[in-house]
Amino acid sequence: MSFARRILPILALITGLVACGSVVANAQTSTGTFSFRSSYTRSSFYIPMRDGVRLFTTVYAPKDQSQKLPFIITRTPYAVAPYAPGDFSEPRGIMVKMLEEGYILVQQDVRGRYYSEGEFEDIRPVIADTKSGKGVVDESTDTYDTIDWLVKSIPNNNGRAGVWGISYPGYYAAAAGVNSHPALRAISPEAPVSDWFIGDDDHHNGALFLLDYVRFFNGFGRERIDKNQVGTNYKPGAPMANDNDAYKFYLDLGPLKNVDARYYHGEIKHWNDVQNHPNLDAFWKARTLPDHLKNIKCAVMTVGGWYDAEDKYGPFADFAAINKFNPNTYNSLVIGPWPHGGWAGGDFANFGDEQFGVKTGAYYRDNLFKPFFDFYLKDKGDYAKPKVTVFTTGSNQFWRFNEWPPAGTTPLTLTLGANHSLSTTAPAASAAAESDSYVSDPANPVPYIAKTQGGRRNEYLNDDQRFAYARPDVLSYTSEPLSEDTTVAGEIKADLKISTTGSDADFIVKVIDVYPDGSESAGLQRLVRAEVMRARFRNSYSKPEPFTPGKVTRVAYNLHDVSHTFKKGHRIMVQVQSSWFPLVDRNPQTFVPNIYKADEKDFQKATIKIYHNSSVVLPKLTHLPDALPVDAKYITR
Repeated sequence: MSFARRILPILALITGLVACGSVVANAQTSTGTFSFRSSYTRSSFYIPMRDGVRLFTTVYAPKDQSQKLPFIITRTPYAVAPYAPGDFSEPRGIMVKMLEEGYILVQQDVRGRYYSEGEFEDIRPVIADTKSGKGVVDESTDTYDTIDWLVKSIPNNNGRAGVWGISYPGYYAAAAGVNSHPALRAISPEAPVSDWFIGDDDHHNGALFLLDYVRFFNGFGRERIDKNQVGTNYKPGAPMANDNDAYKFYLDLGPLKNVDARYYHGEIKHWNDVQNHPNLDAFWKARTLPDHLKNIKCAVMTVGGWYDAEDKYGPFADFAAINKFNPNTYNSLVIGPWPHGGWAGGDFANFGDEQFGVKTGAYYRDNLFKPFFDFYLKDKGDYAKPKVTVFTTGSNQFWRFNEWPPAGTTPLTLTLGANHSLSTTAPAASAAAESDSYVSDPANPVPYIAKTQGGRRNEYLNDDQRFAYARPDVLSYTSEPLSEDTTVAGEIKADLKISTTGSDADFIVKVIDVYPDGSESAGLQRLVRAEVMRARFRNSYSKPEPFTPGKVTRVAYNLHDVSHTFKKGHRIMVQVQSSWFPLVDRNPQTFVPNIYKADEKDFQKATIKIYHNSSVVLPKLTHLPDALPVDAKYITR
C-alpha cells in the first residue's frame, strides 16, 4: 500500500508489529536533575486491532530496567508527533513528575487520524455488544486491543495500565473504561467531551456555539488529501479573516447556511451531519457517551474546571452516569477554578482578575493526579480515595463531599420581581400579570464580552457584566445586600415565564456576584454561572415547538453546576437576555424547521416579556464542610 512506502523511510518500519527503532536523543534537562531524553528511549509501533486496522503508537520506556513499570496512555486525534526517529515529545506540566517517578508513556493516534489506519469518526458511537463479531469496533475495543498488545509485547511492564486525556482525549479516556481490559486499573477523563448536543463544545441545550465551532472544524474537520495514505497530508482549511473583531465577522457572515457556502463547501462531514440533524435524534443519542458508560471496572477520576469554556458539562455528566451504571466502581470527581485543561500546567492562583490565594493547579497535580495513578498502578502511597473534591470560588477553598450534587442543600428561590428586584419572597398571585420587556434584535445581538476580540475569550466565564447591564435588551434583577455568607453548591435552575411577539427565541440566564460599595472591586458584577436555552426545545430536544405569539409560556432549564460563596454584603444579580453573540449563533426568532438552513428574511425583531413569577433556584448549602488543609507552599495570599 502507498502509506507503507510513504512512512517506511521515516520510521524505519519493519512490520506493523516491530519497533520502528529506539533512538535516544541528546540529553536535555527537563526539571532539576531529571533528563527525559537521556532517561527514556522512544519506539514506534503499529498495533493491530481486531478488525485488522493498525494504530500508530509511540512508547517512551525508561532506560532503567531495574523494576517493572505500568503504562500511562493517551489516545488522541491531534497527532502524537513528532514522527521522525530521534525526535522526542518533551513532556510538560502534568506528566513531568510522573515520568521522573518512572512510567512507560504511551501515545496513540486514534483510528483514522494521522499515521493510524482506518476511518476517523467524530465521537464514534459506543457499540454495546462488541463480542458479536470480529469486525465490531469502537474506541473501547481499540483501547482494549492496544492494552492487550502492550502488556504482552513491551518488556518490563507490571501488567497495569492507566489512561488519561484532556478534552477530546478525555473522551477517549472515558470510553476506555467501557468493558475495560483487566490490565486497565485507572482512568482519568479530564474535561471529557460527552454530549455535543446538550452541553459540550458544539451545542448547549441545542444552541450552536458558533464562535468555537466554525474555526475549529475549518481545520480539524478536513480529510486527508489521499485517503489511501496515512500521515499529515490533510487538506488545508479555507482562508478565513484573521482580524480582531469576531462580532463583526460573524454578523457579516449572516445565516448559518453561509458557513458552508463560504468556507466548508460540503467538505466537513461533521458539519453536514449537524445540519441534517438539528434536533436530538438517533444520530446524537448514539454519540452521547454518558448513556454508554457501563461495565467499568477500573478506578475513575474525572476532572473539570468551573471556567472551562469548552467542556464544563462533560465531567458532571460522566461522573453521574458512572455512578448510576457502575455502583461498585471507585468513581471520583475533581473540579477546580480552571479554564479548559488549565490544571495540567501552571499554578493557577488566579483566573483573569480573580485571585484565589492558592496555587490550585499545582495542588491538584501533587495531591490528586499523581497519587491517584501511583496508588492504582504502583500500589504506592495511601491515596485517600476522595469521592468529590471541588474548589469553591468566593470562599476560595478546596472542599470534599461524599456525593455530587452534595447532600444538605435547600432550594433558595429568587423571584424576578417589580422594580428589577430579586427577592426570596414568594410572588403574589397578581405578579403573574406583571412583566418587564425588551426588544431582541438579531441585527444587534448582545455581545458576550465587553471588548472587541477575535478568538474566544476564556475569561468571559467570570467577566464583569456591567457592559450588559447597561443595554436595553438585557433585564437585570438585584437582591438586597446579603446578611450572611451564602454558599451554593450543585445545579442552578431557571424557571422563566415569558411571552414573545415572535415564534422562537433563545434565553440566556446569568447568575452574578455583585461586589459592594467600599470594596476594592466596588460595583463589580462578576459572572458566576450562565447558560443558554434554545427555547424551541423547552419541552423536548427531539420535537421542537414554536411559541404562540403573545401567549405566556414557561421556559425552565438547568444552568448546570456551581460551587460559589456570595460573601456577606454582596448582592446576587440575575440577568436575562435573548442573544449571546458570537459565542452562540443567533436565533431567527421566527420558527423555521431547521435553523441551519434559515434565510436572512427569517431573522426578525421580537418584543419579549419576562413575567414577575419567573425565578432562579440556587442550591444553598446548609452545612459547610471543613476546608482541606493546604500546605504553605501552595499559598499565595
